[in-house]
Amino acid sequence: MTTATTYFELSDTRRAEMHDLYRHLHAHPELSMQETRTAEFILQKLQALGLEAFLCGGTGVVGVLRNGDGPVVGYRADTDGLPMQEDTGLDYASTETGTLADGTAVPVMHGCGHDTHITVALTAAQLLSENQDTWSGTAVFIFQPGEETAAGAKAMVEDGLWDKAPTPEIIYGQHVWPGLAGSVNISSGTAMAMADSWKITVRGRQAHGSQPEQSIDPIVLGAHMVVRIQTIVAREIHPMKSAVVTIGTFHAGLKENIIPATAEFSVNVRTFDVDVRTRVLESLRRIIRAEADASGAPAPLIEEISSFPQCYNDPASADALITELQATLGEDRVNVVPPVMGSEDFGLLAEVLGAPSVYWMFGAFSQERLDAEGDLPGNHSPHFAPDVEPTLSTGVRAALTALLSRMGTSRVRL
Repeated sequence: MTTATTYFELSDTRRAEMHDLYRHLHAHPELSMQETRTAEFILQKLQALGLEAFLCGGTGVVGVLRNGDGPVVGYRADTDGLPMQEDTGLDYASTETGTLADGTAVPVMHGCGHDTHITVALTAAQLLSENQDTWSGTAVFIFQPGEETAAGAKAMVEDGLWDKAPTPEIIYGQHVWPGLAGSVNISSGTAMAMADSWKITVRGRQAHGSQPEQSIDPIVLGAHMVVRIQTIVAREIHPMKSAVVTIGTFHAGLKENIIPATAEFSVNVRTFDVDVRTRVLESLRRIIRAEADASGAPAPLIEEISSFPQCYNDPASADALITELQATLGEDRVNVVPPVMGSEDFGLLAEVLGAPSVYWMFGAFSQERLDAEGDLPGNHSPHFAPDVEPTLSTGVRAALTALLSRMGTSRVRL
């Protein structure tokens, strides 16, 4: 779309409000699919801006801003925190606690930067609401819960998200990461990996440690499974394809002289290619069942923990946005990068519509801090604390650039 010479502006007052908003959100995180207070807070903010706003998927929120005829464009921000103790030393650090599904009380932190995502989306909605003479169409803001568990996008879709909200022609989203603030990383095509996590319960026969002949040892059996599983990528996947298989936990037994009845381990699989994903998961099932059979053990119990969909950037839409971002941020601040092995459930929101989507990363740390401290803590670290600026302003600039590339006649200058 041809752009005019009018500009969006972020005044000092609006910038200060944005910073206060971020600090409030950072101090008050909630666990995945438990974001009740966060959802109510977002709902009130959207309604105060004049958006149509409603809950969806339990603790998800949707805000619809209509401004005459034109394209319908979606923008997504995730809202959940992590079960971890914050150790940033910030005066607005979280002291919140939550309860896991098994009843365990845990500290909660916005250790993945979802507080920045909420802040950016609310600020973008505010600026669009205040500058309706510079764009036309409908913006759909999706505040999605449960990204960390891959439950949120699925919950919103199953709750009728696209029956309740206008159907977008494209959906955009972004994520803060430990790179240079003021810059973005974006891929054309595959952006992030699919991810599948399973819990495996290995079933054996309990016996005294002095009578192994009376047992079917699930620890030995599970160990054989773990070792054999590591051959899948090395010996069953084409060398030019990518896959990662990780055994993240292994638990068994309560006493050194008792061979237990069961052992339990978890496995996480990351793949870019759908056929590779199918092959790896089929191989996992085959190995787990065959090793149990070889030991004369009952069939193991395989339970899905989570499944993250493909995060794929429509090439034409991504290339068009890259051009727009370069115009807004500067060519040297827009990095076109290969896909990463991290995972997101963002892609499901557009996938169910057959619509394109584009997802990118924006940096969290100033050049001064990178120069002074070198390697800085990343997402999911208890020390992860993005620099407020220029991180937030860059996120808002990128979000508005994406939205206005479809709906607007203005450039972004913040």
